[in-house]
Amino acid sequence: MMMKAKDIMTTEVITVLEDETIENVTELLIKNKISGVPVINEDNEVVGIVTETDLIFKDKDVHIPSYVPLLGGFILLESVKKFEKQLKKVAAYKVKDVMSTPVIKVYEEDEVRKVVNMMLDRRINRVPVIDKEGKLKGIIARSDILKHL
Repeated sequence: MMMKAKDIMTTEVITVLEDETIENVTELLIKNKISGVPVINEDNEVVGIVTETDLIFKDKDVHIPSYVPLLGGFILLESVKKFEKQLKKVAAYKVKDVMSTPVIKVYEEDEVRKVVNMMLDRRINRVPVIDKEGKLKGIIARSDILKHL
């Protein structure tokens, strides 16, 4: 019998709402030692995914100064107060401003082989698992696949 997505998925999924702040999501990722989470709406439907890469604002329309590598020079060029204001502004951004969409998702009944091939083809580390109504039921990370080899 072929294994299905529902057989290997993690059912206790850490999620965030699209109006969550970047600051809170960053803390959540660090605290739980994970690199990304599904973004859901009030109906438990997956509307996006936010990863560490998204939080670094790579290839996004949100143009935020990259203050980490420039820290020393940045503070010398501008006042500390202005720098603190910039940091607060960054932290206030919402998940919906940086999340990746559309989300690649799989159904509970999809064969694991299909899920693995899709993750490899798309170079993704995790994929939300949904039911026929589009509700989030679980998540499959690469580590879930490795556990079942």
